[in-house]
Amino acid sequence: MIEAEAREEVFKAEGLTKVYRTGDVEVHALRGVDLTLYAGELSVFLGPSGSGKSTLLNILGGLDGASAGRVEFHGQKLTDFDERSLTLYRREHVGFVFQFYNLISSLTARENVSLVTEIAKDPMPPEYALELVGLKERMNHFPAQLSGGEQQRVAIARAIAKRPEVLLCDEPTGALDSKIGIIVLEALTSVNEELGTTTAIITHNVAIREIAHRVFYFADGRIASSNVNATRVAPHEVTW
Repeated sequence: MIEAEAREEVFKAEGLTKVYRTGDVEVHALRGVDLTLYAGELSVFLGPSGSGKSTLLNILGGLDGASAGRVEFHGQKLTDFDERSLTLYRREHVGFVFQFYNLISSLTARENVSLVTEIAKDPMPPEYALELVGLKERMNHFPAQLSGGEQQRVAIARAIAKRPEVLLCDEPTGALDSKIGIIVLEALTSVNEELGTTTAIITHNVAIREIAHRVFYFADGRIASSNVNATRVAPHEVTW
């Protein structure tokens, strides 16, 4: 990896706190998180359910707000953005991949991806996005004709077709078996390497940490530790 001093900061979070309130009950989802993510980096967020991973990802993606602290995106204070600015930010800079694919069943793979390219500033052709994730021969199939792994790769193609600077993935292999999960991870690492997309992957699967540039370990709303992988492993070499 390039030395940290020479890399461009994409996200910088300082003292990030998130408290959810239901009546008199307070849930502290984040408790003062400090984090920096760099351009072109693939990061893995590990930790049990409720440790703050998804909350942090949602704040970075502009889907949720912080209770305290700040997040900067290329030096702009994302935590001060109003709703219109957040909408533009999500549309122009961020791609999302979730555990469940959220494809429209009446549309083909190509048409599902086209939904994003029609509103993007500088989209790639849907066909190219699907080719990047290994679905060139399946682009005219409907979701019901695709396996779970293929549907997830369509979701990845849809997320990257607008050429986002950032790709945020919440348990993208959570509903898949190991064989299909590895194919999905290969698609994500390919996008990271070929397009230089800054990528963050939330997972419960400890083995997936081996594909990352950096790994962040979450516990009780904090980053308990982090480390750099001196040697990364290709997805097909990961043992689940």
